[in-house]
Amino acid sequence: MKITEDEVLYVADLARLDLDEAAIDKFAGQIGTILDYVDKLNEVDTEGIRPTSHAISLTNAFREDEQKEHLGREQAQANAPEKENGNFIVPKVVG
Repeated sequence: MKITEDEVLYVADLARLDLDEAAIDKFAGQIGTILDYVDKLNEVDTEGIRPTSHAISLTNAFREDEQKEHLGREQAQANAPEKENGNFIVPKVVG
């Protein structure tokens, strides 16, 4: 399936991407290849195949909730790279 440059530019605009001509051509080709593969997958006969949500069967590994003692401050901060006056020291993330 051929995808046009206008379609690539439309999606790039939605994603707020600024693409040059080389990138537009590259993405148009890559997206076209992906859509061709999806078309090929749609040709596969899936009659009688049971739908699955996972490739392997999964079982829940949940455990019962148990009330336990909380960690003390010293134990909670035992592996902290930096601490001061009982608090964790972290890098500033707000300018």
